[in-house]
Amino acid sequence: MSDLKKLSQRANRLLDRLEKFLPYEQPEPDWQAAYAFRWCKYSNTYHAGGYIQAIHHPHPITLSALCGIDEQKQRIEQNTRQFVQGFSANNVLLTGARGTGKSSLIKALLNQYAQDGLRLIEVEKHHLVDLHDIVEKIDQRPERFILFCDDLSFESDEPGYKALKVVLDGSIATVSDNVLIYATSNRRHMVPELMRDNLDTQHIGEEVHPSETVEEKISLSERFGLWLSFYPFDQDHYLEIAYYWLRHYGIYKMTPSIYAAALQWALLRGSRSGRVAWQFARDWAGQQQSLKASRNDS
Repeated sequence: MSDLKKLSQRANRLLDRLEKFLPYEQPEPDWQAAYAFRWCKYSNTYHAGGYIQAIHHPHPITLSALCGIDEQKQRIEQNTRQFVQGFSANNVLLTGARGTGKSSLIKALLNQYAQDGLRLIEVEKHHLVDLHDIVEKIDQRPERFILFCDDLSFESDEPGYKALKVVLDGSIATVSDNVLIYATSNRRHMVPELMRDNLDTQHIGEEVHPSETVEEKISLSERFGLWLSFYPFDQDHYLEIAYYWLRHYGIYKMTPSIYAAALQWALLRGSRSGRVAWQFARDWAGQQQSLKASRNDS
């Protein structure tokens, strides 16, 4: 019996060592149990790869909660509706001022159309080199997938920059028609534009021929079929959004003191964005709830 126990222990140690040489196996995600996912990476001494992980508690933002961006909302919702219905649609690039609802708009579209088969996979910038692997994993699925790339900015020699260009338009392999890429960026062209890039611009007659460097930097954004620009909110739009979120937190009257506090909050933050309005409403509502609790305790 002692010899059998020793043999069993040696076998277990051998299996433990062999497991290090085996590729990591991740079960197929349950596409019906969740509708938001992220691409995750793993690596060890012997293997590296990636897998799709379910997000069980995605942001519950709705389209009706996004104020001041009606035109952008209408255009991207139309594009997404076409896509979900199985018709042709475009990859989308959302650019512009921070905090104006670019990312929230994509999350709201997911909540709007999840029941119709829409799924979203979030891909971080340093994982863009895996785009082909991600597409291969989902190209036979009946669902419709948005690959969501948030807050993109690149140096022109980054591998993710070139991988995204190839997937958007330029690969010999056609991207599956059940996949679109929705990306957000604070920069229209996602790559820093330098003054020296214009030095090689040529003027032939009345025509202007941009330098190859400039052409390279704008070539990525041009691969998106739909561009949506977002601009800083004026004061009225900012207050409208703040009032929406105040109502969400149970405050239904915009008093002069709230009005002044909201403007002061924006002044201190140096921005009148939707994000700032939401943060103000959370802070103000929290203060009122805290004061009410203190009075009840006393």
